[in-house]
Amino acid sequence: MRCLLNNEEAGLVSHFLVTAALRGFRHCFVMKAVSRNWFTSVHIALSLIGPPYAAGTSGVCRKNAVGRTPSLCSSTFAMSAHVKARCPVYPGSDSHRFPVPDDKLDWDTDWPQYRPVYYTAPTVLKKPVWADPEIGAFSPQFNTLDGSVDRRSHDGPYRIQNGKPLNPRGRTGLEGQGLLGRWGPNHAADPIVTRWKRESTGQHVLNTNSQLPVLQFVSIKRLDCGEWAIPGGMVDPGERISQTLQREFSEEALNSLQASPCEREKLQKRISELFSSSGLQVYKGYVDDPRNTDNAWMETVAINFHDESGNSVSELPLQAGDDAGQVSWIDVDSSLALYANHLHFLETVAKERNAHW
Repeated sequence: MRCLLNNEEAGLVSHFLVTAALRGFRHCFVMKAVSRNWFTSVHIALSLIGPPYAAGTSGVCRKNAVGRTPSLCSSTFAMSAHVKARCPVYPGSDSHRFPVPDDKLDWDTDWPQYRPVYYTAPTVLKKPVWADPEIGAFSPQFNTLDGSVDRRSHDGPYRIQNGKPLNPRGRTGLEGQGLLGRWGPNHAADPIVTRWKRESTGQHVLNTNSQLPVLQFVSIKRLDCGEWAIPGGMVDPGERISQTLQREFSEEALNSLQASPCEREKLQKRISELFSSSGLQVYKGYVDDPRNTDNAWMETVAINFHDESGNSVSELPLQAGDDAGQVSWIDVDSSLALYANHLHFLETVAKERNAHW
């Protein structure tokens, strides 16, 4: 392999290195090996710090276990540029997104070559009660409360083009509803239930590096993708956010749907005490979700409910239910790899509660 670069190649390498340094992109992207000697030489230099973010036009979706360093699609990048919503293969399908580089995200950027794939999942096309029909078969009232369906975005009004809503964060490489039920915003609620990690004596466990107390949160392992996540779900038409938060936590983390009437009553009494507080609103808005499309996207309200004393939900036996494969109390830490932008939510909780991160 040729080890020396000529002046032109050295200049190009320098350009890449400077660009990467300015953008602050860290070691989380690996270029595919190529056969040409020139590119091989450039790759050696880039591998020292990684290429600029613009090189990651779509990323790679991986199924991650808790505790592993996040991949490109699991990292919490700037909220303004969605990353997971551009993962190459749409979840649960063989549909490949049209690659969208960072500089072509904005709908105002002229890009006549853009040819997004059209995909709506078969489960959505069967017209379940939670899904909209195809555009043309009905006339939804976007950016407003459309009957009992709230089509308003937490981030403000969104654009409509050819009768279809446009993703407020830009192009995703795929049109249609995908796996999502609603055209436009699909509203969810994510309850972040936390407690302090304690010694057998009851004292708080401190992280050896930060010397800050360690938080634990209830996490579920999703059946659809195998990633760990905050237990949450979709807001039903006409349902209040507070109702969704409590219902989803009960169904996914406590398996209340399978409990006997007597057990269910006890569960509801205990969690009602915790959820009766206003909680700490951690996030409200767009979610960088791999299910997002050009015309349908996820939004959520994430609220933290904290069991300060450890004698509320902390004493309840966790049991996976609904669409959860596993459920567990997990230590809050920046090294976690979680679904969508859930890690961003936990970072906010940890800092608000002066806990280890």
